[in-house]
Amino acid sequence: MKKVTIDQLVIGEGEPKIIVPMVDQTEKALLASAAQISQLDCDIVEWRIDFFEAVEKPEIVAELSHKLKTALNKPLLITFRTHQEGGVLPLSDEKYFELYQTVIKEGKADLLDLELFMPEAPVAQTMKAAQQKGIKVVMCNHDFDKTPAKEEIITRLRAMQEKGADICKLAVMPQSSEDVLTLLDATREMYETYADRPLITMSMGALGMVSRVSGQVFGSAATFGSAGTASAPGQIPVNELRKILKTLAV
Repeated sequence: MKKVTIDQLVIGEGEPKIIVPMVDQTEKALLASAAQISQLDCDIVEWRIDFFEAVEKPEIVAELSHKLKTALNKPLLITFRTHQEGGVLPLSDEKYFELYQTVIKEGKADLLDLELFMPEAPVAQTMKAAQQKGIKVVMCNHDFDKTPAKEEIITRLRAMQEKGADICKLAVMPQSSEDVLTLLDATREMYETYADRPLITMSMGALGMVSRVSGQVFGSAATFGSAGTASAPGQIPVNELRKILKTLAV
C-alpha cells in the first residue's frame, strides 16, 4: 500500500487524518478562519474555492492560496466542487480547468481535488501538471441523492486508482442503515482486495455519521470535521472527532 507523505504527515497509516473545510466567501473571512483553524488539532485544511467570491478570477485565487498556506501552517487541499456534485457555483469545464492550471502554476497547494467524471483528457493533463509540481491529487465522486450498489462504488474507486490519483475519495448519501453498511463493506473490500493507495470514503448525513469515525476499521484514511460551517451533511466538530478517533483507534 502506497502512502502519501506531505511534510511530516503520512496519509494511509495510523489514525484517519482529519480534514477541516473552509467555506468563507471573502478574503478577510478566510484569513480569519485560517488563523482559527491553525490552532485546531486537525491534519489538513480544505479550501472550498467554489464558495469564494472572487473564484472566477484565477490569479486572485492563486495569490490568496499563498497567504492561507502561511496562515494555516498545515497541508492545504484546494477544491472547486462542481455544481453537479454539490458545489455552490456553476462553472464551465473550460473555466474549471483554467482555474486549476493557474492554481498549479502560480498558487500554493499541497493537494488538489479533481472529480472523476470531468472530461478525461483535461483531467489527465491537470493531474500530470499537479503531480509534476509535487501536488498530490485527490480524485473524487459524490452522490448527494443515493448510495450506489457496492459493485459500483468499488468500480468508481478502482477507476480513480487506474487514472493515477494519489488518493481516491467517494461520498454517498444513505437512505437507510443498509446503505451505510453498503458503503462500509465496499470500502473494506476495496481496501483489502484492490487498493494500493489511500482511500477516503464516507456516508453522509446523520445516518452515515458512523462512517466518518470508523475509517481505521474499514480502510478509509481520512475524515472531515467542521470548525464552524460544515461543507457537507454529517460533519462532526473537529475536537469531538479527534476524541472519538482516539477512542476507536485499533
